[in-house]
Amino acid sequence: MNRVLANTLTSPYPTTIQTSLESYALNVRYDPSGRFLAAGRQDGVAVIWDLDTKGQVRWLDGHVKMITSVDWSQNSRYVLTASKDWNVIIWDLASESEYPRRKATVRFDVPVVSASFHPKNSQILLVLTSFELWIVDLRSEYKGQYELVEVFDDSDEEGGSHRARNGFAAARFDPSGKHVFVGTTSGTLLVFNTRTKTMIARHKISGAGIIRGLVFHPSGRRLVTNSSDRVLRQLNLPVYAPPTADNEYIEQELEPTHRFHDPISKVAWHNMSYSPDGEWLAGGAADDAAHKIYIWDLAREGLLASTLDGGRELLTDVHWHPNKPSIASTTNLGSIFIWHCPTEERWGAFAGGFEEVDENIEYEEREDEFDIEDEAEIARRKMLEEEEDVDIDGVVESVTNGAADLIRQNGEDDEDALWALDDPDDDVKGWKLKVISEDDDMM
Repeated sequence: MNRVLANTLTSPYPTTIQTSLESYALNVRYDPSGRFLAAGRQDGVAVIWDLDTKGQVRWLDGHVKMITSVDWSQNSRYVLTASKDWNVIIWDLASESEYPRRKATVRFDVPVVSASFHPKNSQILLVLTSFELWIVDLRSEYKGQYELVEVFDDSDEEGGSHRARNGFAAARFDPSGKHVFVGTTSGTLLVFNTRTKTMIARHKISGAGIIRGLVFHPSGRRLVTNSSDRVLRQLNLPVYAPPTADNEYIEQELEPTHRFHDPISKVAWHNMSYSPDGEWLAGGAADDAAHKIYIWDLAREGLLASTLDGGRELLTDVHWHPNKPSIASTTNLGSIFIWHCPTEERWGAFAGGFEEVDENIEYEEREDEFDIEDEAEIARRKMLEEEEDVDIDGVVESVTNGAADLIRQNGEDDEDALWALDDPDDDVKGWKLKVISEDDDMM
């Protein structure tokens, strides 16, 4: 009830800077709960900020070169950092010390561009290096590194399977984790099945150039691409069938439903992010003179709703809070701006019968307004309320058999979903981040 009331009193998108955190950060990500913020720095350190206290609660010091991306597991216990030092590290925030232990370190032969967790299992990683794309599976039964490779038909007019493959510029799991989407240097969008590692679709995006960024709508049925022609494109995705035995794939061109760009300055974009309800899109501009975030209203045919100006420090990254109208953006000087929507205090929100007026009016008292009610009558009315029958038909029993059993109970026999939940991780709800006091630091 309180959240519904608050939504009616505030803007659906942030409008001004609430606070600035000095972190020397290049990129940021909110955790799924929205309480913590992970910031990757130029010196190879990642910092975890507690947004309730605006303080640093953990330092993840394990890289020797700049951090290129940070990611969170689904329940925020693990943090994934990728770096130009060729390493990807999984950090366990549930460890007892101030410096979290490394759960795993995966090393490659070239710098790592980005890395992300599988949405359902933090033991499965998607890693994009300078030249290749890998699915890294740390589970004992499936352990290994599997390269994702674009395939061509032998009948292809441009050389068939011997044609030089396109470079990979961006890669993301979709929200279900069943598919991996890849943006290439030739303006195509490739789709791979996560379980089989086979390509199931190739989509041509007309005029896109290099697709260097992908962000999914919360529903998973739409995504936005960031390409070298300085246009953000929103695409509706088709439904992909399970892989076939002969590894057939879809060859289809996708037409954008919306195109977002600045028609005057023609700026490029560093990153973009959807609002939690998917009704708004934020685009972080690669403006060489100012810190600008564009907000588009998707419910009104992608109309530009606002442009946020953060001053002279240039923007490097942007990410929308998972639960409320708040945005985190980073600057070229390492600051983290937390944007919010300031609310005007309305006393009418504190009492249902309270009414705000512009001028004083004479109040007319009701005849029985301040009468003292008989306590015996109040007790009798309360007893009658307690004796009323309670409808328990709508109560849902708690499920304790795990996510995989829940899928089976719902009648879903989705092999791709069950594969990811086989050998689940220990990133469960209810874990606690230990508060480190000054006394602990001195010991």
